[in-house]
Amino acid sequence: QVQVVESGGGLVQPGGSLRLSCAAFGIAFRRYGVGWYRQAPGKQREWVATITSGGTTNYADSTKGRFTISRDNAANTAHLQIDSLKPDDTAAYYCHVANTWGQGTQVTVSS
Repeated sequence: QVQVVESGGGLVQPGGSLRLSCAAFGIAFRRYGVGWYRQAPGKQREWVATITSGGTTNYADSTKGRFTISRDNAANTAHLQIDSLKPDDTAAYYCHVANTWGQGTQVTVSS
């Protein structure tokens, strides 16, 4: 059974940084692409970034330049580094691997 677990969210001031993690269990992680999504209150879930099994990355236009997705296959983990955080980045962030969603990790940007 596949399990996906996100972590690393929290309350941060505008301009700050966070590093989110996504750990996947029960799969050959290195064979799968990983997607990060986010959902703000009252809004639809939106795609943020993807990293393929080969390490190719893609980003939504709204996140280019501030978000960096990476993966550590040895640790079965993917990361999302978010810099220069803005209040509009406030959302629950979700990881998607092997057709499985995690439970999400909350990011709140506020002074």
